[in-house]
Amino acid sequence: MWFRQLSFYRLNTENTPTAEQLLGALEKKPFQPCMGLDWFSEGWVPPAGHLEAPVHVARDYQMISLRREDKVLPASVIRDFVELKVQDIENRELRKVGRKEKLALKEQVTDDLLPRAFVRSSRLNAYIDSRRGWVMVDSGTASKAEALLTKLREALPPFPAALPRTQIAPHTAMTDWLAAGEAPHGFELDADCELKDSGENGAVIRCSRMDLTAEEVRQHIATGKQVTKLGLIWNEKIRFQLTDTLQLKRLQFLDLLQEEASQAGDDRESLFEATLLLMGEELGELADALIYALGGLEASQAQTAPAMDAAGGDKADSVEVPWD
Repeated sequence: MWFRQLSFYRLNTENTPTAEQLLGALEKKPFQPCMGLDWFSEGWVPPAGHLEAPVHVARDYQMISLRREDKVLPASVIRDFVELKVQDIENRELRKVGRKEKLALKEQVTDDLLPRAFVRSSRLNAYIDSRRGWVMVDSGTASKAEALLTKLREALPPFPAALPRTQIAPHTAMTDWLAAGEAPHGFELDADCELKDSGENGAVIRCSRMDLTAEEVRQHIATGKQVTKLGLIWNEKIRFQLTDTLQLKRLQFLDLLQEEASQAGDDRESLFEATLLLMGEELGELADALIYALGGLEASQAQTAPAMDAAGGDKADSVEVPWD
């Protein structure tokens, strides 16, 4: 349930669908198993085993889950079957099989094998933070996160979500933070980073488990390298690696949050609800703080975003999770 990576998108709060609209749309696009000659199938499923609906609402958060099945049919297997057919034809008819005929045989073999292929299943979780105006996707891979948004746009066209565009580029800000040996308010430097030379050679330096305030790290910046990944800790609660594409990788919710969630109860329903509320609150504050540290959103997105205070959080009252 705890997200391990994060891609987040800005919602146009003026056109954000309600929970009822989201539920109605996703119920029309349920997951169906991959059948026959289909290479893959996608659809919406309940976000947890104890739930029945494809949307779970908890206060300002709407949790969703996209399931996908892919047929596993290696090219080498197809090639071996085609070669067997080619040899059989050449032995029986005493002639060479041409390129065009081989392509036709490949299509025939693929159609024959596809219904019997193994199926690989995966799911991708996400939630909408309607109060802050974010879509949070549990993925650090742009293509996977965008695939989920594409399915949302198919269900609710045009789903009003876009990558956040900040006044300061992430690589510029991260390079400045590392050069100064200090992260912005609420953050602290962790122990890993990646620096890349912007020149033709594109040299990459990766630092792991080391003091990022050390002089040797600054020397790399002095020679013109820019930071593309930077390990950070947020409020002593969340450890992550920020990338130059504004994605969060290697997300770790530290013991303080894990213990707080466990106080909700031992049953899976209570734990799921508590984890969603706690994770949603902390990731929402973290995303707002990152945007604030990067100079805020560009004007076109800032016009439709909730107002944030000087610490990066939105001005609405904070949500407390009742653990007692």
